[in-house]
Amino acid sequence: MAGDRADGGAGPDVLRRAGEASVLILISLAGGPKHGYALIQDIKQLAGVELGPGTLYGALDRLERLGLIEPLPADERRHPYRITAPGAAALRAHLDAVERVSAAGRLRLALGGI
Repeated sequence: MAGDRADGGAGPDVLRRAGEASVLILISLAGGPKHGYALIQDIKQLAGVELGPGTLYGALDRLERLGLIEPLPADERRHPYRITAPGAAALRAHLDAVERVSAAGRLRLALGGI
């Protein structure tokens, strides 16, 4: 599995190869538990990206298998998820890495800070 270490744990930036959808889902869940439709709406609002059901549920499955999110008890037909402590740590590590790359790119383009 991408990002897995030989000892079975996730590497320092397990999200590096997980894809944009996984990162957006974790960012959304960092704001609180959500079910699929609420995730789609939140991600559309925060990033202007509309995830299709296949992309969303494929990413949710991958994130759950990695232990980065966990399902909560179903509420009628809705199946909410929440970010786990390892998921929050992975998101922080990923965002730090992205920020370092962004800062380097801005410096090289002489764009300065954001």
